[in-house]
Amino acid sequence: MQQYDTQFKKLTDIGTISRGKSKHRPRNAPELYGGLYPFVQTGDVKHANFYITHYTQTYNEKGLAQSKLWQPGTLCITIAANIADTAILKIPACFPDSIIGFLPRENESDVRFVKYCLDTYKNEMQSISLGTTQDNLSQEKLLSLRFRIPSFKHQQKIAGFLTAYDDLIENNQKRIELLEKIVEEIYNEWFVHFRYPGYEKDKINKGLPEGWRIFKLGDLYKTSSGGTPFREVESNYGGDVCWLKTGELKSTFVLDTEEKITQQGLENSSAKVYPKHTVIIAMYCAMPDISILAVESATNQACCAFFPKMDFLHYTYNYMVIKAAQKHLINFAHGAAQQNLSQALIKIFPLLTPRKELIAAFSEKAEPIFLEIEKLMQANIGLQNIRNKLLSRLISGELSIEHLDIRFPPSMLEENS
Repeated sequence: MQQYDTQFKKLTDIGTISRGKSKHRPRNAPELYGGLYPFVQTGDVKHANFYITHYTQTYNEKGLAQSKLWQPGTLCITIAANIADTAILKIPACFPDSIIGFLPRENESDVRFVKYCLDTYKNEMQSISLGTTQDNLSQEKLLSLRFRIPSFKHQQKIAGFLTAYDDLIENNQKRIELLEKIVEEIYNEWFVHFRYPGYEKDKINKGLPEGWRIFKLGDLYKTSSGGTPFREVESNYGGDVCWLKTGELKSTFVLDTEEKITQQGLENSSAKVYPKHTVIIAMYCAMPDISILAVESATNQACCAFFPKMDFLHYTYNYMVIKAAQKHLINFAHGAAQQNLSQALIKIFPLLTPRKELIAAFSEKAEPIFLEIEKLMQANIGLQNIRNKLLSRLISGELSIEHLDIRFPPSMLEENS
């Protein structure tokens, strides 16, 4: 039942909209990149929670000259690659024509509400984007859609209530990033700069502390890759077996997977289930992402799983040592005239390895930090689920904002303080 007056409006009725500008793809014009100006791409929008603060590429002055610098408060809407993802710029940034920028009209629309509104219409926007060769949501298609828009006052109330959840999620994410930085600094201090506990007493032999050795990765770890069940067989999918793709390796832990496969799909493919705390790296990308499984999961063939051959190789150390080797692994592959990593190349990669008691001491220090990271990630999943349930009901008008306590639930604040 609708609880307040709304009208169905197009985006142009409540703001201005235009496509981003970029005449070149990053791989086709390297002379435009590497400067001071953030260049936001569709993947950056997809992986932002609410606001865009992180980016993977930058423009220099030449790049900026053939683009446009959008200001904070711009709503970014993806129309190619991943369709209908949204996030609000918190920084000045450029973006390509695969992203549309929306600016709210003063006293007519709240950009936060518009983002939430578009999120509830995401499936509809994706459905009209289906094409014969490549999915694409054109600006014309987007401008043809009408959305349920209440008064500006109600938009502000709804946005204010929902952003309480997103603010908590963002705070948790900041804590996660701080913890990740702390454990990385400990790792670098101990194993890169050789300032581990008791280092003053150790002898240095040929530039290495006493007892440290260079091993090949294959001497320390067994590796394995997964597989993809036939898409043509519908009964291979929709089961309860987690199945991980490389695009999901964006966080320290994998808590769940976007797709599930059936036992049949598992048995009729080269996919295999890996245990919790397995470290996974992507093999087929410019910079291999790395994550730790927080649940048992199978993977596709582009993922490489690491299994330590020695008991003292704890998952926290495994993750950090392989993460530290990221760039070197890619250079190693290019040196072997290969565009991507392979298990064969990974196994022969040389790895400086400390004494096992130092690895054990690091793991003991790092494990509580990793457990806190996982706990905060789980908390964010819970907050997102609650927000999403309220979101659809508030945007549809099924639930009135007047019937809710505008103050954020104290139990949530206490739980995440």
